[in-house]
Formats: sequence, C-alpha cells, structure tokens
Amino acid sequence: MESLVQWFTTNLSPYISEHMVVFLISMLPILELRGGLLAASLLKVPPLEAIPVCVVGNIIPIPFILLFIQQIFKWLKNVKLFRPLIVKLEEKAMGKSDQIRKYEFWGLVAFVGIPLPGTGAWTGALIASLLGIEIKKSSVAILVGIAMATIIMYIFSYVIVGNVVG
Repeated sequence: MESLVQWFTTNLSPYISEHMVVFLISMLPILELRGGLLAASLLKVPPLEAIPVCVVGNIIPIPFILLFIQQIFKWLKNVKLFRPLIVKLEEKAMGKSDQIRKYEFWGLVAFVGIPLPGTGAWTGALIASLLGIEIKKSSVAILVGIAMATIIMYIFSYVIVGNVVG
C-alpha cells in the first residue's frame, strides 16, 4: 500500500493539488482512507484539512456499492469476459465475511474500522450487500468504521510516520 501511495503522490501532485491527490486516493479500493491519510501526511497536508477530505472521498463510493453492486455483478456475470473476475471478487469478499455474518453490525464496524489488508469500506459494503444486510444498518456501521479507521490512521500517519519521516 505504501508504494501505491508513494506512486500516486509522486505522479499526481505535480498536476493537481495535494488535496485532490488525497481525495482521489481515498476514493480508490484497497487504498481508501488509510492510503489517503498516509498520502496527506507525506504531502504535509495538515490533519484538520486532510481528515475531512479523506472521509468524504472514502464515503462517496459506499452508497453506490450498497445500492447497485448486486445488479452490476449480476449483469457482469452474463458477460463471458467478466464472469471469472466477478466470481473471484465475490468469493474473496465472502471469504472475509465470517465476523460480519456472526456479529453483523459490530462485525462490520470492526471490519471497516481496523485497517488491515483486504478490509475497509469498499469490501465491507460489498460484503454487507452480498449478505443482504439492511442498507440503513450497514451504512451506519460503515460510517462508524470509517470514523474508527480515521482515528487509527491519523495516529499512524501523523503521529508515528510523521515523526519518523518529518
């Protein structure tokens, strides 16, 4: 993840503002808010400016995933070229769904909020949708998880990495 963040910050920052780099990174799957805050600290964006940009960037894709991903996946499975990819994405997501299935709301909060590889709002929303968790409940759980991830990643990016790099 750090090398991806480094690539984005190096290749995009000469062309667009640091805030826009942080915003775009926060919208991307895999990187999400955790990558956005790390990029913001590397780009010396103050945390009070970076946090809202990262949170908004991370939240924007979530309603679309919750509302439309099942229909999109269903349509893409009918296209021979995309079927193996979609099946693999579903299997990978469902392979990580045990704690969400067992604890539902709090499982989803922990899944989104604890920044580990393969977790985050994108995957959490995908799993919630595939498990059929009510949209209102999953939205609130994902927002709480994003808040939790924000605190953890702020400490990591600005307190720990910021003191090492800075």
